Amino acid sequence: MRLLLIEDDQMLSDALVSILEDNNYSVDVAFDGENGQYMAESGIYDLILLDRMLPIKEGLKVLKAFRKNGIMAPVLLLTAKDTVDDKVEGLDAGADDYLVKPFSSKELLARIRALSRRQSEHIQSDKLKVGTLELDMNRCEVININEKIKLTYKEAQLLELFIRKKGQVISKEYILDKVWGMSSFVELNNIEIYIHYLRKKLNPDSCHIQIETIRNVGYCLREDSNV
Repeated sequence: MRLLLIEDDQMLSDALVSILEDNNYSVDVAFDGENGQYMAESGIYDLILLDRMLPIKEGLKVLKAFRKNGIMAPVLLLTAKDTVDDKVEGLDAGADDYLVKPFSSKELLARIRALSRRQSEHIQSDKLKVGTLELDMNRCEVININEKIKLTYKEAQLLELFIRKKGQVISKEYILDKVWGMSSFVELNNIEIYIHYLRKKLNPDSCHIQIETIRNVGYCLREDSNV
């Protein structure tokens, strides 16, 4: 999962990124409301952690703006405002949950898991299935019947994205932003290299999936309908 953290406190942001990455989440960070809104509206994020008190553009204004523009990713508000009226205001603006500072890392991670389960039936577990494969994101490992196939973290992220978007054509630009992040300096050609590695590890005859190249657009994962 790729998360967006919109938080202006550098020390808190660094601590949260460390916690989230230690738990196998990919995280991009924005330090003000205006940039946070721009990044949120890219549509590449599975979940957004949003501070309420932000420079340039206040958090609730950011939330209302990207909700108006069709961004429906779950939003967890992080704020020191803890009155009932503050919570109601945040939820009415479009937030899905509310976490008052200071909070424990355990509670943060539990809230993220709960919001992820609500978002999609496909994000209820760290294990995802397609064809005869089962992907375990925690281990960066694919199990194909009785065979275990070790993946690199980026290969696992790519396969996770393909499984979640099974049957859909995914552009190279979207893959780059989703897997490497909007601030990455990785070039589009690198995606082809990682797709090549992934295809070598996942034999379509035994795994019953195919990562198709859609010329001049991107890629699409197809599942063998006979499985």
